[in-house]
Amino acid sequence: MEIKITQANFEEEVLKSEVPVLVDFYADWCGPCKMLAPIIGQLAEEFDGICKVGKCNIDDDITLAQKFRVMSVPTIIIFKNGEAVATSVGVVSKNELKEKINQAIS
Repeated sequence: MEIKITQANFEEEVLKSEVPVLVDFYADWCGPCKMLAPIIGQLAEEFDGICKVGKCNIDDDITLAQKFRVMSVPTIIIFKNGEAVATSVGVVSKNELKEKINQAIS
């Protein structure tokens, strides 16, 4: 299951995480974000316990979006040991995201 990522829990859930974290920066009004949502949900199930999967609504948490220079949505950032290690912008395939997660895990 996806975690709701906010300014309040970002440090604990993402920066201090012992496993890699995929964060989906999205907006409710974004069509491509809605297309990507089922893939994000599937990844959360498939990588449960190996990689956290979170969603950050940029309209609710504009500060986080600005901090990571999210200029368009969806933007996916994978964090490992508190550092951004991979970024994807726009709709990408499930396999591409799985590849990026697997690189972060290894």
